[in-house]
Amino acid sequence: MSRISGGAKIDLEAWETALRSAVLAAGACILSDLLKGIGSGRSQDPILCECGACMESQGVKAKELLTILGAVNYSRSMFQCPLCRTTRYPGDELLDVVNTTRSPGLRRMMARAGSQSPFKEGSQDLKIYAGIDVSPKDVERVAERIGADIEAWSHQERPTFLKENGPVPFRKTIPVFYISYDGTGIPMTRTEVKGRKGKQADGSAKTREAKLGCVFTQTTTNPDGFPVRDPESTTFIGQIETAEDFGYRLYAEAVRRGLENAQHVVILGDGAEWIRTLAEMHFPQATQIIDLYHAREHLSTLCKLLFGPDENQVTHHRIRWWRDMDAGAIEKILQEARLLLPNDPERCKSVETELNYLDKNKERMRYADFRARNLFVGSGVVEAGCKSVIGQRLKQSGMEWSVRGANAILSLRCAMVSGRLEDYWEHRAA
Repeated sequence: MSRISGGAKIDLEAWETALRSAVLAAGACILSDLLKGIGSGRSQDPILCECGACMESQGVKAKELLTILGAVNYSRSMFQCPLCRTTRYPGDELLDVVNTTRSPGLRRMMARAGSQSPFKEGSQDLKIYAGIDVSPKDVERVAERIGADIEAWSHQERPTFLKENGPVPFRKTIPVFYISYDGTGIPMTRTEVKGRKGKQADGSAKTREAKLGCVFTQTTTNPDGFPVRDPESTTFIGQIETAEDFGYRLYAEAVRRGLENAQHVVILGDGAEWIRTLAEMHFPQATQIIDLYHAREHLSTLCKLLFGPDENQVTHHRIRWWRDMDAGAIEKILQEARLLLPNDPERCKSVETELNYLDKNKERMRYADFRARNLFVGSGVVEAGCKSVIGQRLKQSGMEWSVRGANAILSLRCAMVSGRLEDYWEHRAA
C-alpha cells in the first residue's frame, strides 16, 4: 500500500488484478464471437461413422470450454450413427476439444504445470500466474493424458527408425555420438509392487525401476583438451519397462538423432549387466566406457575388503590403484590384488566378486586411451538426468505412483527437456 500527495492510498496490486480479470473477460468475449458458427449448420459433405454409415444430424448442442482467457460458450452440431449410435461433433474435432472441456492452449499450460511440480502446486501456480481456476485432479488428468498421448506418438513414429534397410548417409557428419543410460527407482503404490522382490528388510519392494537414456554429441574440446558437449544436443527418453523394450526405444532415439551419421559412437554407463547387454545388441561397433566414478567405487570397496580396519593401507592402495586405473592398467591391479586374498571365506568370496567385475570390464576401463582420444569417461549427463528429469518430479517425499501415471509424466518430462514438445503439438495439428 502506498500514498500520493493528497494522502489517498493506492493498492497497485488490486488494480493489476482487476485489470487482468477485465482484459481476460474481454478476450473471452471476443473468442466466443470467433467461435460462432464453427462446427454448426449444414455440411456439404456427408458425415460418416467409423462403421461406414452416414450419420444423421441431431441438432445443435451447447458446450462450455475453459480456455486461457476464461470460460467460453459455443454451439456445434451433433451427428449420430443410425446403426451403432456413435456420436460425432465435427466442431469439436476442428477445435481439438473432442471429449474435453479444456482448450488446447489451457491443456498445454496444465500439462506443463503438472510435469514441473506436484499437481496441487501446479493448480495453485495456474491460479496465481494465469488466473485459471482448475483443481489438482484436473491438472493430474490432463498432464497424464497428454503424457500418455506423447508416448503413443513416440511409439507410432518408432518403426520409422527401426527399419533395417534405411537410407545410407553420404558422409559422417557427427564427430562423436554418445549414448548413455541408467536406472533409478520410483516409489509406487502397493498394488504396483505386490509380489515383487526389493531391497526392503523383508525382501519386498517399494519402488519400480525407471530406465532413462540420453543421447548427445561432441564436436570440440576446451583449451585444456577436455571434451565439450555440444550445446542443445542432449535428448532424453525414459519409461518403466523391460530392458528389452527399453533397448529398442533407445536405439530408435539414437537413429532419430543421427546414429548413421556418426564417425564414432560411445556408450557410457555403469557396469550393470543389462547396460552391457543392450550395448552389445544394438550398438555392437560402439566404444563402451564404464563410468570412471563407478569403477573407482568398486576399487574402494575392494580395498576395504582386503585391508579391513587398516585405514592407512586402505587409503594407500586406493590412491595407488586409482592411479593405475586412470592409466588403464587393470591387469596390474588384478595381479597385485590376487596376492592379497584374505583367509576368511566370506570376505574372499566378496573380493572375488569385485575382481571379476574388474576383469570382465577391463576393456571398458582403458581410461588413458579414452582420454587420449578426447572422449568423456563419466556418465554424469544421464545421472544428472535421473535426478532432474525423474527425481525432482517423481521421487518427492510421500509420493506414490501407478506405472501408468509415472510413465505418462516421464514421457511428458522427457519431451519437454528434449525440446520435442512443439514437435508433438505440431503432430496433433497436422
